[in-house]
Amino acid sequence: MTRILGLDYGSKTVGAAVSDPLGITAQMVETIVREREDKLRRTLARIEALVAQYKIERIVLGYPKNMNNTLGERAARTEEFKAALERRTGLPVILWDERLTTAAAERVLIERGVRREHRKETVDQIAAALILQGYLDSLSLEERK
Repeated sequence: MTRILGLDYGSKTVGAAVSDPLGITAQMVETIVREREDKLRRTLARIEALVAQYKIERIVLGYPKNMNNTLGERAARTEEFKAALERRTGLPVILWDERLTTAAAERVLIERGVRREHRKETVDQIAAALILQGYLDSLSLEERK
């Protein structure tokens, strides 16, 4: 099996995680820092490099729904980013509900005793791994049915 890339797309950073070759677990890769929210060229180029490096076959992109299941401005920007990713990489991009993943990532860091000023360095990577792991778990559930 080839690998899947998980992304947590934010206005200042994009967290990235990849699946293991068997598609069972998600591992953190990096946080891509964006210079400006309206500039995507470098961000897309870095993602394209990750796609080549890890031989990615599809991308799972965190989809920021509101808690009441409605979609807001962040969701619209995520949909635009999804379209740009598909154009740039030629790969299918799956939107995956990311509600509470950043909060869960923060909890993981707090439980590990990571100081507040150091959490921002890895919180997006952990969120990306949680998004990807949720997707991988759903695939394994489907296979068991």
